[in-house]
Amino acid sequence: MRPRLISRCAFLLVAALSAAQTPTTGVMQSPQEPTQSREVPPQAARPPLSQVPAKLPKSGERRRATKLYLEGTKRYQERRFEEALELYRQAATLDPTNSDYQMSEEVAKSHAVTALLQEAAQARTRGDRAGARAALQRALALDPANASVTEHLHQLADDAVAENSDPGGARPGPELGGLEHLAPAQGARSFHIRANQRQIIEQVFRAWGVEPSVDDSVRGNVARLDIEDASFAEATRAVSALTDTFYVPLDPHRAVVARDTRDLRQQFTRQGVETISLAGLTNTEMNDLGSMARNVFEIQQVSVDPTAGTITLRAPEDALKAFNATYRDLNAGRSEVMIDVRLVQLAHTHTRNTGVTPPQTVTAFNVYSEEQSILNQNQALVQQIISSGLASPGDTLAILGILLASGQVSSSIFQNGIALFGGGLTLSGLSPGPVQFNLSLNSSDSRELDDFQLRLEDGEEGTLKSGTRYPIQTSSYSSLSANSLNIPGLNSAGTSGGLAGLESSLLGANTAIPMVQYQDLGLVLKATPRVLRSGNVALNVDMKISSLAGTSLNGVPVLANRAYSGVTTLRANEGFVIASEMNSNEARAVSGWPGLTEIPGLNNITDKNVQKNESTLLIIMTPRLVHVPHGTGHSPMMPVERRLAR
Repeated sequence: MRPRLISRCAFLLVAALSAAQTPTTGVMQSPQEPTQSREVPPQAARPPLSQVPAKLPKSGERRRATKLYLEGTKRYQERRFEEALELYRQAATLDPTNSDYQMSEEVAKSHAVTALLQEAAQARTRGDRAGARAALQRALALDPANASVTEHLHQLADDAVAENSDPGGARPGPELGGLEHLAPAQGARSFHIRANQRQIIEQVFRAWGVEPSVDDSVRGNVARLDIEDASFAEATRAVSALTDTFYVPLDPHRAVVARDTRDLRQQFTRQGVETISLAGLTNTEMNDLGSMARNVFEIQQVSVDPTAGTITLRAPEDALKAFNATYRDLNAGRSEVMIDVRLVQLAHTHTRNTGVTPPQTVTAFNVYSEEQSILNQNQALVQQIISSGLASPGDTLAILGILLASGQVSSSIFQNGIALFGGGLTLSGLSPGPVQFNLSLNSSDSRELDDFQLRLEDGEEGTLKSGTRYPIQTSSYSSLSANSLNIPGLNSAGTSGGLAGLESSLLGANTAIPMVQYQDLGLVLKATPRVLRSGNVALNVDMKISSLAGTSLNGVPVLANRAYSGVTTLRANEGFVIASEMNSNEARAVSGWPGLTEIPGLNNITDKNVQKNESTLLIIMTPRLVHVPHGTGHSPMMPVERRLAR
């Protein structure tokens, strides 16, 4: 059995060495004995043949891969993830045996895709769909199997579809046939006519292929018309001013012309009726629209129905078109502004304590008096020392040494050493104060960056609060009169002593009820944006930063406040610093003997305590226009004819 066991161990050792050499040589050996399947790890646990490099990299390729890896690490630290990804990929290609290159490539790919997703989200917030789509396409090229990128692309497509399609509530309702319009011939004409008004009207209209039906109310006075290269609209407008007439189309090639009076306009002018839905408006806003229709567009027949949320108008076609265009522009809503608020706080604290603190006091004492004082205060211990034979009764120094060594007796004069002088009963001593050697350094730096976003409509005030609500006691309430208790069996006769004591404690208790007011600690920002016609944004900012000062007055904590209030005007997408504060203080303390710090060469060995505190606060605000329905100018002018004649 022993030779067989030795041979089997030798066989296992050879198999293990062969398995260890397999990744290095790149050659996979098949098992030779069936018994190896019970001793050697299964073949499935080994790396597959596709992962084993067919050819080992050369030394030059390894060095080149190392340089690329280090360069990619620099790019990664600079947050240039796409460049780092490309360098890691080249390093992994040159040296596929180093798994660190492949893992770094995956990490860089993940960070690059995340950065592109954030860039696409910011572009969508600004309304830049092209930039968002380009960033997502780059992310998809880096990681085609990333589900987040695909989801963002679907969301972008849904936004585009929703923007191009009309919402259900904004679809126009069915319309009846419109009013008649003339279809004159194209081109410009020139006229130099001196005739009566009826003839001038007929010649001008017939020049563009329109047959006029002149009403008998048109005067026959002689007039002169001189006009060069005029269109049909320009010529008819000149004729109407010359002859004090107006015309109404009958069909594309016929029109009736009559004198411009109130009665004839009401008789000949064709009017349209339209019902407009005023969904989302209040009763006051509906009434304001009705007043605007009457006063601005001279529409006399207006009916506002607040219950149904509609307004019905009956007026000429040009007045209805002008009112619809104005209402559509007003109904588009107000501009919206996204305000980015960045709060940067930097703090630096530096404390250094170096040097030697010499003794500040010297204590003089009589040795005999101090000795007797110690012995008298510890008579019991002295008797134990003498009875145990550790010291004789007259050996005072031995007794004092045993007392001090035992730790049962302590004296301040023995802590820092003593110096003796004199002799006999006048033997005295000097005990200096403690000497300290200081060598300490404490330095701390803190950086804080807070980024807030506030989306507001034009002219609306928004409030942003970031921090905590701290309870502060403002007052307390307690009852000055004792309340009597009426408990059956306690106030009646036969009350026990224990119950009587409980009654007295309850009646004598005086509980104070605090009145608490919660104070906002942190940042409280109020902003009101106004979009100007030039495209600039005027911001009315009211900001306050509160914190605990660390002290209290009569139990009430003291608050430290920093506030800013003002109005500023700046261009959109332009950041500005609304507040900055820098505090710097330094304190120096020197401990030593008077005059010693002024001696050259000795002033540096005395104790020096230096404290420096620096803090910086910076608040940056950037307004961004995310919705501008009316543009930066004004709506186009729409001509409206005069409704009431002279």
